Amino acid sequence: MITNTELEFKGDLYPSKIVSFEHDVDSVFFNTFNSVVLKITVVRDSLIRFRYTTKGYFSNDFSYAIDKSHSHGYNFLEVTEEAEYYQIQTSKLKCVIQKIDMRVSIYDLNGNVLLEDELGFHWEESYEYGGNIVKMSKASKDGECFYGLGDKATQMNLKGKRLENFATDQYAFQKDQEPLYKVVPFFIGLQNKQAYGIFFDNTFRTFFDFCHERRNVTSFWAEGGEMNYYFIHGPQMEDVVTSYTDLTGKPELPPLWALGYHQCKWSYFPESNVKEITSKFRELKIPCDAIYLDIDYMEGFRCFTWNKEYFPDPKRMVAELAEDGFKTVVIIDPGIKIDKEYAVYKEALEKDYFCKRADGPYMKGKVWPGECNFPDYTNPEVREWWAGLFKELISDIGVKGVWNDMNEPAVMEVPNKTFPMDVRHDYDGNPCSHRKAHNIYGTQMARATYHGVKRFAYPKRPFIITRSAYAGAQRYTSSWTGDNVATWEHLWIANIQVQRMSISGMGFTGSDIGGFAEQPSGELYTRWIQLGVFHPFCRTHSSGDHGDQEPWAFDTEVIDITRKFVNLRYQLLPYLYTMFWQYIEEGIPMLKPLVYYDQSDIQTHYRNDEFIFGNQILVCPILEPNSLGRRMYIPRGQWYNYWTNSLVIGGKEIWVDTKFDEIPVFVKAGAIIPKYPVQQYVGELEFDELTLDLYYKEGKEKSVVYEDAQDGYDYKKGRYSFLTFRVTGKEKELNIQLHKEGKYDTNYSKYKINLIGFPFKVKSIEIDNEEVLFDRVKFEEDNYLIVGKEFNVLHIIGE
Repeated sequence: MITNTELEFKGDLYPSKIVSFEHDVDSVFFNTFNSVVLKITVVRDSLIRFRYTTKGYFSNDFSYAIDKSHSHGYNFLEVTEEAEYYQIQTSKLKCVIQKIDMRVSIYDLNGNVLLEDELGFHWEESYEYGGNIVKMSKASKDGECFYGLGDKATQMNLKGKRLENFATDQYAFQKDQEPLYKVVPFFIGLQNKQAYGIFFDNTFRTFFDFCHERRNVTSFWAEGGEMNYYFIHGPQMEDVVTSYTDLTGKPELPPLWALGYHQCKWSYFPESNVKEITSKFRELKIPCDAIYLDIDYMEGFRCFTWNKEYFPDPKRMVAELAEDGFKTVVIIDPGIKIDKEYAVYKEALEKDYFCKRADGPYMKGKVWPGECNFPDYTNPEVREWWAGLFKELISDIGVKGVWNDMNEPAVMEVPNKTFPMDVRHDYDGNPCSHRKAHNIYGTQMARATYHGVKRFAYPKRPFIITRSAYAGAQRYTSSWTGDNVATWEHLWIANIQVQRMSISGMGFTGSDIGGFAEQPSGELYTRWIQLGVFHPFCRTHSSGDHGDQEPWAFDTEVIDITRKFVNLRYQLLPYLYTMFWQYIEEGIPMLKPLVYYDQSDIQTHYRNDEFIFGNQILVCPILEPNSLGRRMYIPRGQWYNYWTNSLVIGGKEIWVDTKFDEIPVFVKAGAIIPKYPVQQYVGELEFDELTLDLYYKEGKEKSVVYEDAQDGYDYKKGRYSFLTFRVTGKEKELNIQLHKEGKYDTNYSKYKINLIGFPFKVKSIEIDNEEVLFDRVKFEEDNYLIVGKEFNVLHIIGE
């Protein structure tokens, strides 16, 4: 046995024996002989928070990540003391704390170990910074798998990996490169078919080791701050992700156009070039809703200015683009050019809003405009000022969205690519150095941007996108995966990153389609578009220095396939909008890795490529050149091949043939998939029917469709339409029950129901118990029904 003295000699310090405890409402405090305090708070019956301090008292409890409106409250809480340990019990969990060394074990009510400390909490005194490196190690069992941590460029299952969280500008990053742009210190463990989650809410540079250094040990540590983490019990991964998403918050609904296709490049200028690009989309009939202006639209890269040579009348241009269905999105970076004649700089200087070095002067760094100072977005007064700067862009000029970039924060020509660590931050009244504030700087910038755009876009909804983010940023912004590369490997990385972001609470995410750096082949671009239309955020973006990356930069075959898949995305907008509604209402991720979809099937635990789009569509991208098919895993259940309508029984790996203009897409049997007609942009068409693709299944299946006015806030007053279709299939009949909620009346009056995979000929059709006439010959040719939208029960009877 190793004694405390021996461990201290090795450099690590540990809690000694517990000498007292105190129970205060939802929290229990444990005090050790050597002044360690452990505070355990029962947030909910299945969600427990652990805070440790080594100084005998806790600092102010403050977090940017936790959503103030998260649900809390428990049904049962009991604290008992035994000879060797203390026990805290809720209606879902038992938490045991050893008296001798403060080690913690968590059990379900059946006595199964969910998670237990290995060495548990320990720390190392960091004399360089005059604080502690705080550490936690947990015992890991054979076969345990790990998922999450945001957009890491590595395989889905993190077992065997060591990862680092420090927001970093990683231009042209590679597979397994660490760290990247975002910091989401949340992971999901899966062992013996039970899932749990750990959210380590610490904004310092953090590390996670999933049995990399030691085979049966998982550990996480931070270069400062508190050991402060939340344990979330499943047992389903769905429960863990939903609880975490509730804890860190959910966004508002975006305007529907934000879920359309977006086109971007560094850079579209002057105005004639922008108009040329937008006109070409309309000419080729490739739907597109947003055009982006990168840094060259500004005067010398000064934020909130326009280059009048390139864009002499931005208000007129933005209005003309809007008439053609294009929403204009502009980039805004954090670096404010040092220029006494520049109004934004002058005002920030007068009000003392810039970040300062520890010894007093403003922190100065080089980015696109040259030498810059940087606003301290951790100061609420600065955030309020920043929000107000968007009045001209949004209210006067008519810009519809803002893109925050370089906000890791990125600084050029310095080895660490960012601020010096001694830069000071307000941190909402909890003053600190950049070591603590670095990882949340980008999120606070996006937060300030969101409040500004929302204020001036009202009564419409705002659209914000950010490159850097910390846990909880999803409340304010969408995101993309940063400066990727036009390679097949990066197509593989993008697929995993967006799945991982989805189960890490940040659902509204996509990648730069085609790759930002270097030039894709027509084949690679095509395969990327085919994946990208199934990502919540869908945008082509490139660095532009290697040539063009619009769909027409390639041959006519690529143009045609791009149109085919972007058309499919626009048809699926009601399905995608419904996914988003379920994400914000219920915390259900929009993309589901197979392990999330069916964790009890061990075959899913190491799958990377396949994912569930929404609840009922299975997608598997083609990730290699010259491929007209691939092996893929079909999860358990029955699935229809979207292209051929042939039925496949899942639970096995199969070979799927595809063409160049297809990727493997399957629809769950029993599903009803809603579709709009193809539009060149959201709101272009008025239409009188909603298409419903109904895939036959013997048995029961539920499908839902959410709709509202597609923008604005009336949905928060109950003006939405939420349809629930319950399908029951039998050998020779099918029943569809329709339940409606909400006060919004959709523009269409009828449904066109495509009947797919029916095993019988239809003899009669009843609507609300009344038989209706139908043209049998035409019906057998077309296989669809047109019915009024007001029905309650549709009964199809076979011969």
